[in-house]
Amino acid sequence: MSVPPPADAVRLERVSKTYGGDHPVTALVDVDVRFRRGTMTAVMGASGSGKSTLLNCAAGLDRPTSGRVMIGAADLSTMSEKRLTELRRDRIGFVFQAFNLVGALTVEQNILLPSRLAGRRPDPAWLAEVIDRVGLGHRLGHRPAQLSGGQQQRVAIARALVARPEVIFCDEPTGALDSRTAAEVLALLRSAVDATGQTVIMVTHDPVAASYADRVIRLADGRIASDMPQPGVRVIAEQLATPAGGRRPVADREG
Repeated sequence: MSVPPPADAVRLERVSKTYGGDHPVTALVDVDVRFRRGTMTAVMGASGSGKSTLLNCAAGLDRPTSGRVMIGAADLSTMSEKRLTELRRDRIGFVFQAFNLVGALTVEQNILLPSRLAGRRPDPAWLAEVIDRVGLGHRLGHRPAQLSGGQQQRVAIARALVARPEVIFCDEPTGALDSRTAAEVLALLRSAVDATGQTVIMVTHDPVAASYADRVIRLADGRIASDMPQPGVRVIAEQLATPAGGRRPVADREG
């Protein structure tokens, strides 16, 4: 009998991260947090609060100094660099502010690049659905330089979706876009959750972007300062304006 997948797509258990050197900097302090499957979470906080470090540790891009990170039932702390690379390729999607497309490749080639590197042929029906969903069917032969910023981000989202990853990590995915294009990109990410049950974890500084999420986590000084089901733009903005010491950290509350 098959074992059902864990309810949590990602789990961090007492994760801390300290960057060394002559003057060590602690970016995360004993963070406990769970991200349930089929949900969208916004991670927010001031510059230096630890939000990008949290994303990097959760995605296996950086190793925590202590604690444990789980992607489904896989414990990242026990994996070699080779296994981590395979996990990121096979089970994780990424969308970054800078798009990270290969300029010499066409839209279609950029979308298919992770699958080709993994030696897999994507399901043709799913590939067609993804291309249709992001609205790029008429641009498949174009190169990134021939696209607008919003179109390039759509390519990045399609590239993340086509391998059907367990979780998609987004680092300021709308930071380089105007408000209308940002809304279109956020609606695409939201539809990935609602229509196909993807899990999306998004770092953002924008309360409007965070309002698309089911849940908003705010970090301050490397700790979780608040963890709320979708509170709305006004409350998110008020939370961001709260001094770091204004609230006690909230431990591992699921939204």
